[in-house]
Amino acid sequence: MITLKKLANSPTQQLRNIGWEWMLGTDTLPYLTDEVVVVQPQEAEAYFEAANQLFEMLVEAGQHVIDNNLFREMGIPENLVELIQLSWNDDRQIQLYGRFDLAGGVAGNPIKFIEFNADTATCIPETAVVQYAHLKSNGLDEQRQFNAVYETMVAQFREIKQQNGDLQPTLLLSAMRDTPEDDTNVAVLGEAAREAGFTVDFEYIDKVEFSAQEGIFKHNAQTSRFEKFDFWFKLVPWEYIGHEEPELAKLLTEAVRRRQVVILNPAYSLLFQSKYILKVLWDLYPYHPLLLNTSTSPLTDRSSVEKVLFGREGANIRILDSSGKPIQSVEGEYGDYPKIYQEYVEFPKDAAGNHYQAGVFFAGEGCGLGFRRGGAVLDNTAQFVGHIVE
Repeated sequence: MITLKKLANSPTQQLRNIGWEWMLGTDTLPYLTDEVVVVQPQEAEAYFEAANQLFEMLVEAGQHVIDNNLFREMGIPENLVELIQLSWNDDRQIQLYGRFDLAGGVAGNPIKFIEFNADTATCIPETAVVQYAHLKSNGLDEQRQFNAVYETMVAQFREIKQQNGDLQPTLLLSAMRDTPEDDTNVAVLGEAAREAGFTVDFEYIDKVEFSAQEGIFKHNAQTSRFEKFDFWFKLVPWEYIGHEEPELAKLLTEAVRRRQVVILNPAYSLLFQSKYILKVLWDLYPYHPLLLNTSTSPLTDRSSVEKVLFGREGANIRILDSSGKPIQSVEGEYGDYPKIYQEYVEFPKDAAGNHYQAGVFFAGEGCGLGFRRGGAVLDNTAQFVGHIVE
């Protein structure tokens, strides 16, 4: 059973002070809690090692997909295949970061890989800043966490800048409109990039100017000029670009080929984002202790989870019993995607019956831990819970 520690002071006031009211919850249940998960030092180390090992395995799986031309099985739009291959074959195109979602790891439960949010992972502010501030506001040693997300992001940006020394360190950050959570995630990344030596600006994606020959630009209203950026971070899913913006996919492919821009995360992150990679991993590493049996058809000897290849926030998930009968279903907007079936494993629970899923950030190495709390299927109503190592 999960062990919780209640802290007298919540981080609420500190969040209001910096304008992060969106984290405080607009429904009956606050998004943030006044509790933290107690994690033992060896458990924190195991999460770190698991993230590092899983990323190495994902790289092998990605190479397997490319070598065997499994893009169609992965559900990847055909108009992104060339860009994926371009970015994969260029060592300067570095995965900035991602977040592993893991079951277990605490209360005696083995760590099991659920999926990797490789393309547009969020929860950066909560993991990097909020849980740190939560300990500090209660007079606790804020170092008693597996939490070096910000510092590791800075180091990763420095590595990207160094590997791309032929380009100007100018970074444009973009997100969709009317998503304050995305704005805050991007803001933290922007601060890390500035510390790493980038000149940083922001523009919503509908206002970014794209040129296949010249790259990516933002209109400067003060000078009435278009400013070029050699690096572009987009908190917009690659599969959305492929399916909904085919002309943009074509433009970006040409701009990357011409070395006019480096895009973060690279297009090859879609290889890791597709949940078909879970089946590829099981094929390559059957019965690996970190993996769960995954197939393109329902598992007949055990309970399984039906997932769409490109679902987010728990949408379009069904938990099936060993006969294939649904035990629990969640609706969503991703139902047209193909499906995979992953062996079901229950998340650790607390005394009140809440389920906990670990999220471990990866930016060149495992760098931070946080938990999401909710039901058997964690959706966009799940709470964020920090941790303390003791």
